[in-house]
Amino acid sequence: MEYLIIIISAVFVNNILLSQFLGVCPFLGVSNKVSTATGMSAAVCFVVAIATLVSYLVQYYILVPLDITFMQTISFILVIAALVQMVEIILKKVSPALYQALGIFLPLITTNCVVLGVAINVVSKEFAFGGPAHMLNLGESVVYALSCAIGYGLAMIIFAGLREQLDLASVPKSFKGVPIALITAGILAMAFMGFSGLV
Repeated sequence: MEYLIIIISAVFVNNILLSQFLGVCPFLGVSNKVSTATGMSAAVCFVVAIATLVSYLVQYYILVPLDITFMQTISFILVIAALVQMVEIILKKVSPALYQALGIFLPLITTNCVVLGVAINVVSKEFAFGGPAHMLNLGESVVYALSCAIGYGLAMIIFAGLREQLDLASVPKSFKGVPIALITAGILAMAFMGFSGLV
């Protein structure tokens, strides 16, 4: 039941994009087509899960024991950058088709604040402080990270679909492009606010 609450909360109620406003740059920049939004969402989901797992282990097995938690942000940035590079190299050799599918999106994720934001959220929500069942909470952390990535992807794909429809609509000249996109994003965020009493 706890996992279900975490999933519903991260995907709908506290959507990382529409509620916490992380990753707005790719949200507006890569959401012109559903296909590119789907590719970006898949790449983000993949990297967020791995980065959260590794940053969790770095936090609780290196930074906390050495009492250097003030190095958290810089450590997580280094972990994310190194992971993205490693994933890119491994995918290029092991699965060229997946590497081609993710394409330009993998390097873009290095600078996507969603990845860093989720890693910091996992630590700040303190899933890890569960007493003796320390490693059980690693599962909750990964579920939370995946749920955040799924929520991000869901918002991206819905928004991309709306933008494709807006290209076919007769929008006043002064609202074409980014202005109507921002208005649509605001309405989408309000729609997601409807889930706020769910959990």
